[in-house]
Amino acid sequence: METLVKPAPAALPLTHRDTLWIVAGVLLPVFMASLDQALVATALPTIGHAFDATGQLSWVVSAYLLTSTAATPLYGKISDTRGRRVTMLAGIGIFVAGAIASALAPNITSLILARGLQGIGGAGLVAQAMTVLGDIAPPKQRAKYYTYFSIIYTSAAGIGPVIGGLFAEHLHWSLVFWISVPMGLAAFAMTSTLLRKLPRYERYHRLDIAGAVLIVAASSTLMLVMNTGGKTWAWLSKEIVTFSALSALLWLLFFLRLARAAEPLIPLGILRNPIVRCAIVANSFGWAAMIGLNIYLPLYLQSVLGQTPSESGVNLIVLMVTINTSALVGAQVAARMEHYKFYPLITLFICILSIGWLATRVDTLSMLEFELVLALAGLGFGPVAPVSSVALQNAVMMHQLGTAVSVMSFARSLFAAVLVAALGAIVLHAVGGEMLTGAAATLAADRDGATAAFRNLFWVTAGCLVIAFLGLLLMEEKPLLTSNETRIE
Repeated sequence: METLVKPAPAALPLTHRDTLWIVAGVLLPVFMASLDQALVATALPTIGHAFDATGQLSWVVSAYLLTSTAATPLYGKISDTRGRRVTMLAGIGIFVAGAIASALAPNITSLILARGLQGIGGAGLVAQAMTVLGDIAPPKQRAKYYTYFSIIYTSAAGIGPVIGGLFAEHLHWSLVFWISVPMGLAAFAMTSTLLRKLPRYERYHRLDIAGAVLIVAASSTLMLVMNTGGKTWAWLSKEIVTFSALSALLWLLFFLRLARAAEPLIPLGILRNPIVRCAIVANSFGWAAMIGLNIYLPLYLQSVLGQTPSESGVNLIVLMVTINTSALVGAQVAARMEHYKFYPLITLFICILSIGWLATRVDTLSMLEFELVLALAGLGFGPVAPVSSVALQNAVMMHQLGTAVSVMSFARSLFAAVLVAALGAIVLHAVGGEMLTGAAATLAADRDGATAAFRNLFWVTAGCLVIAFLGLLLMEEKPLLTSNETRIE
């Protein structure tokens, strides 16, 4: 039997000042999680040199990605059952513990394990922050607070590589992990205090432990395949085939569990909602395309356009800055328009055209033209993220909000991992299956092969954006609610 933990959120009215303080309480965890990957990625070459383990560096990133992806649905379910505050505090604590273990790691194996622990904590930070925003602001008013999140994302994307490079080159690589400790302690203190005022919507649920174990095992094995296929092991090797079969079996068992459990980890009622399904498709395929571009564009700039690594890094800043800036504008527009899909549909169409232009002009682009195309792509995709997220949150009950947001985050990470692996296979196949670490040199020696590979890569990326466009187009425009009380059963 389900009962409300507190009789009604209306008994705990929040002023605008209270809401701002609660938002401030979750922004530091968001900044900490967003900054982490940029810091670590920049310091990876130095870490590899320090441990004499360059060949294992990909696992430092993959371990975090694997565990954070697998743990995301668990945080959503637990927060809907136990509350946002305790769930956020647990995530911060695990994240900081993982950061300390990473900084003190005596070898590469210990560092990889520590990063896995840190990923378990990181899974609960960004998704829970967005869930908290859903608790305190109804969909129609959420745009004004999304501004602060956009500033945090843009700041982390801009300063992360600079700070990471400074620490790795002039100080010590372990500082990229130590910096999370004071931020984590401050975040813990702020969250513990400020989230006490948060309205309570959770209900008592039985935790689906079997479902949790299955989804962690299934997603972990799938992520293992995606991160090692074509790199550590050949795609048709017995290791990859075995892990693929095991992952397929585990996913089958998980879906059978969803169909039969009294209270499954992911309520089927959420997935049956067509608005939720379309929002997840639009958000996941769109973000997967942008993440794939962000990962492989440096290789394109170096191998096809002949840039240095530092030049390619600087030239890609425009993508993340324009995405976050246009996301902010898109959120504001959605709050003021009855037909809030119209604006992101137009901008996403422009994004698709820009990537298509990149595919047709892959080997003849000037740098000015490239920057313009990248800016159009970022400006075009940005509004899709907040609109699809708000539409999903607008369509579910408040006591299922954490689960719904986490399902979207999980799908986004999983689709991104699959697409990144697929795009890597396109590039690596064109150069005879070379490992990614040596692909830049190989492609530079065969510019025609590189051009053909990246043309295909950009067309696949554009195809993913078309699927996102269709998801957004088919998504019903349910009027954005002006009060969270209307979403309580």
